[in-house]
Amino acid sequence: MAGFSPSLPLRRDGEYGYALTQDLISLIRQNFKNLVLTNPGERMMMPEFGAGIKTFLFETNDTTTYGSIRSAITTQVQRYMPFIGINNILFDTDEFNFPNMVGITILYDILSLNLSDVLEITIDL
Repeated sequence: MAGFSPSLPLRRDGEYGYALTQDLISLIRQNFKNLVLTNPGERMMMPEFGAGIKTFLFETNDTTTYGSIRSAITTQVQRYMPFIGINNILFDTDEFNFPNMVGITILYDILSLNLSDVLEITIDL
């Protein structure tokens, strides 16, 4: 069966060599996650690509940092994935058990498909 692109993380598939992303929603979610997790300068020929979530690793775990993360994600989506409309970016922390971890939930619409989806990412600050 044909697909859109290799599914990430890469995993072997006996029939085609590597498993493929089979539907547009999964492909968009995969590309969106890649955009959020990539640091500017990591992608060849596109030095400004990426929200750079990892650049916030040693920042204070507070609302100011969350605002910077929200701004970075929104700016990158407007530039590189304008077919996505972000509805909300939520931050979840467990200050007692994991004070340096932040869960990021991004609620977004795929405008051209008239569909909604959710991207969830956990990072250590």
